[in-house]
Amino acid sequence: MITDTQIERWLREDVGHHDVTNDVPGGTTGRLVAKEEGVVAGLEAATAVFEYLGVDVTERLEDGTRVAPGDDLLSVKGSAREVLRGERVAVNLVGHASGIATRTRAAVDAASGALRASEPRATTGRERRTESDDVRIAATRKTTPGLRGLEKRAVVAGGGDTHRLDLSHMVMVKDNHVAELGLEDAVAHFRERVSFATKIEVEVETVADAPRAARAGADVVLLDNMTPEEVERAVDTLEGDDVLIEASGGITLETVPDYAATGVDVISMGSLTHSAPSLDVSLYTGEH
Repeated sequence: MITDTQIERWLREDVGHHDVTNDVPGGTTGRLVAKEEGVVAGLEAATAVFEYLGVDVTERLEDGTRVAPGDDLLSVKGSAREVLRGERVAVNLVGHASGIATRTRAAVDAASGALRASEPRATTGRERRTESDDVRIAATRKTTPGLRGLEKRAVVAGGGDTHRLDLSHMVMVKDNHVAELGLEDAVAHFRERVSFATKIEVEVETVADAPRAARAGADVVLLDNMTPEEVERAVDTLEGDDVLIEASGGITLETVPDYAATGVDVISMGSLTHSAPSLDVSLYTGEH
């Protein structure tokens, strides 16, 4: 949900206290246009910015739409002064969000391709996935302060999963907790304090600790900073355990296929939000 407070802050940052640049009389129309191929996102936020300024958004694509160079993303009509005032904020939001959606879609497609090409594993009853929806590409909390909502929605637009939106959505037992309390005691400590509806995820860094985490009561076992070969061995050790298995830590678009073929349920990637390049978009006003 984009709030008026957010929009005011974005506009105040760009417009400042005395905007002469955009003091243009009359009315105009505008088109937000893609200049490269990608997956569009952030159009809801851009629409909110223009509508806050009293500018009508007359057409708009749905977030998650694949676009090509020259495609119109949204169209506006209103005061030239207000259209120009909203331009840079809208372009920045859509470019940033679309870059995240595009990177997410690339990761989802890479995982799906690996799943279609993989064969059932002979070493365990947990077969490699054969349906693209069985391995989720998820974001992390490595988001830009103040823009998490925009960035998480962009991940969804690209076909990914938000993971937890904030610390209240799930307990994650990390290495610091284990160092202080020990793995089993850390899980027990948090299990006593959470609602029955709250899942507990346990981060492990060795293959041997994966079944320990499951036996301790983890709902999700996070295999952190492991190679695909190590992840596959850890998946084998969890055969028969009723847990979700997540791989994370340094996974790139190039290595996603290797991790997707290991049998994990989730692949989480901080790079979806912190390293996605913006999609090139521009707003053209008047007749172009």
